[in-house]
Amino acid sequence: MYRRNIVSVIVRPGGDGLRCAKPLLRAAAGCAMALAVTGGGGPSGASVSMAHEPSTARSGPVLVPARGGSMYTLMQMNLCLSGFAVCYGKVAYPTGGGAAVARIRAARPDAVTLNEACERDVARIARRTGYHLRFSTVTFSGPPLACVRPGGRGSFGDAVLTKAAIESTDSDDFATQTGIEWRRWLCVTTRVGVDVCTAHLATRSTVESAGNDAQCAELAALLERRAATRTVIFGGDVNRSDPCAPERAWARTDGSADQAPGLQCVYGNGALRSPSTEVLPAAHTDHDVLLVRAQLTVRRSPTGALSGGPELGRQG
Repeated sequence: MYRRNIVSVIVRPGGDGLRCAKPLLRAAAGCAMALAVTGGGGPSGASVSMAHEPSTARSGPVLVPARGGSMYTLMQMNLCLSGFAVCYGKVAYPTGGGAAVARIRAARPDAVTLNEACERDVARIARRTGYHLRFSTVTFSGPPLACVRPGGRGSFGDAVLTKAAIESTDSDDFATQTGIEWRRWLCVTTRVGVDVCTAHLATRSTVESAGNDAQCAELAALLERRAATRTVIFGGDVNRSDPCAPERAWARTDGSADQAPGLQCVYGNGALRSPSTEVLPAAHTDHDVLLVRAQLTVRRSPTGALSGGPELGRQG
């Protein structure tokens, strides 16, 4: 039986939904090739490894930067890079990838969450911006879907980019699946004590609506568990206007976007406070860019250590 894996791509700083018709997706799934990773398969300056799911993330309390507080910024983007979706015409490949690089360089966020991405495209984005990267392969009725037009871009999936080094990675399929695209979540733990997560949930179509509801509930529970001992921020395309944020978190969306408003979101827990939202227009995908900045607070434990924890309940 096919084993779903995560591809962990490490890019060291310093170097350079598919929403198409089901027959097209079935045809793509039928000819998709399982990803083979070799020592020379990744981009120059990057190392690539395979890890079985679910992986084990670091447990226990974590430290945040030893300062009175700092701003933490997350950028969420849906890039529409598969080559199959209707929106791919707007990408004008490779222009869409270049636009993502320009956005990241201009804003210099602490983390970037990417949906509808392709493995080698995001490796190039990470290399050109100097960010660390983890990529999670999304499968279609078994094998990974290879991105096309052009080919040779690796598998389709989701990604997290971070300024800070990544200490551990955790990813898995959602328990409930209702379409041929198997939806996943991806979380990384960074050296500055902030976990960054992403997911692209099922649509609200007649066929997939129940799956979207179940995945939303599972995502909220996952983020709640991680937030019990860590500072957690999530960015993703949840394909719904109702939030999937846990009780001890705030939620912000791209509700003011010109394209697909309200479907992308960012959630943060108690150590990330007073969030502000900015929506940036995007010409080369069917979603605008969601940028959320929050104050990363610190508090002292009884031992005097500075830590970021779930201090507060839901914030507005």
